[in-house]
Amino acid sequence: MALGPPPDRAPDRAPAGSRLFAVALRPLQAFFRLEAASGLVLLGCAVAALAWANLAHPSYRAVFATPVTVGIGGVVARFSLLQLVNDGLMTLFFFVVGMEIKGELVHGELRTFPQAALPAVAAVGGMVVPAALFLAFNAGGPGAPGWGIPMATDIAFCVGVLTLLRGRVPRALVVFVTALAIFDDIGGILVIAAFYGTGVHVSWLLGAAAVAGGALALARAQVRSAAAWTVAGAVLWAALHHSGIHATIAGVVLGLAVPASPRRPPRDVLRELSAHAGALARGGAEEERDQAAVTGIEEGLAELDAPLTRFVHALHPWIAFGVMPLFALANSGVSLAALDRSQLTGGVALGTTIALVVGKPLGIFAFTAAAAAAGLARLPGGASRAKLLGVSAVAGIGFTVALFIAGLAYPGSPRLLDEAKLGILAGSLLSGVAGALLLRATGPVQAAGRAPRLTRDPP
Repeated sequence: MALGPPPDRAPDRAPAGSRLFAVALRPLQAFFRLEAASGLVLLGCAVAALAWANLAHPSYRAVFATPVTVGIGGVVARFSLLQLVNDGLMTLFFFVVGMEIKGELVHGELRTFPQAALPAVAAVGGMVVPAALFLAFNAGGPGAPGWGIPMATDIAFCVGVLTLLRGRVPRALVVFVTALAIFDDIGGILVIAAFYGTGVHVSWLLGAAAVAGGALALARAQVRSAAAWTVAGAVLWAALHHSGIHATIAGVVLGLAVPASPRRPPRDVLRELSAHAGALARGGAEEERDQAAVTGIEEGLAELDAPLTRFVHALHPWIAFGVMPLFALANSGVSLAALDRSQLTGGVALGTTIALVVGKPLGIFAFTAAAAAAGLARLPGGASRAKLLGVSAVAGIGFTVALFIAGLAYPGSPRLLDEAKLGILAGSLLSGVAGALLLRATGPVQAAGRAPRLTRDPP
């Protein structure tokens, strides 16, 4: 929706109040169009959480321990505010992630094997090597369950850094990192489902499978109703919650089920619209008839919009500027004054930091270079190895999913969880700085393209 004056009205004829309103909102409008905006908001919330936790730690803990009751009629669920964010709102985050993955597999960068092979190999390296480094510090100890923490890449922060350095990063490398992050998401989802549950209850799992089958039936019927998909998602969430698999996986399953193609072939719809518009132009002017025709054209255009596209466009501003920042605010607070020396140098904090700063770029770079040397694929855009190393370092920024897995790995150990948060924050900061410095040290690209717009950032 446009915030300025309508296109058919000259700006100087607009009322003074409207012009002032448009001028005041223009900086905000420009801000929310930036690819880096989501990452900047996320960073602001992380900093705010750290400040709040260190200046008024009791109130920080008390706010997110506030009880929340959600229910309809006699069906009532009670959570703390922290649980509502982590188990409820993050399901929406994973729903969008699932739709993004499906969109890339059907229409995007992962739809063919040659396009998907190199980022898939790079993602394997970026998951295996950091996990192994983390275990080198924690194997056999109480921190061992956190091996999945350094596996994920936070695409919002990565795009923020790469956008600031767009003159030194070929567009092909940005696409490569985007695809790599999607494979990271897939790996993280599988790890959460397989290793961070509470023990499987077969009857509930079978019920969840039945609901997932119902979601596939909705997809085959090309159901566009948001209400129908919401009900299916809520029932699937409840079944998975009781099955022992983390309930946020419901969002991924549902996202993968949403239809990625329109109900009718676009060519057929466009042919009908063209014929209809031609007949309308030849028929003379009748306002009532013309308005009905315009309504028919709008309905025809709506048929070109796949449910997946419609849901992603509706949800991702709320995810990027609502759910993810709230998650960062609720999970990034660590009271540094309350940490003792053993926590600052503990295996979880050091293991997480080194896994992100060293393990992530090492795994991505080594696996990508090996795949290119073996002839599997060329380096993206013919980029130099120095630029590949730079973006590999940036991919060491692990935040949203890393914090999420940390909460699952240490549910009954606040001490280890604080260590993990400290390692995630330190490792992500160092990775961003190291990657930016490496890329700044390389030469500018010949024709710096605009970084591709991601569905997890606002359109």
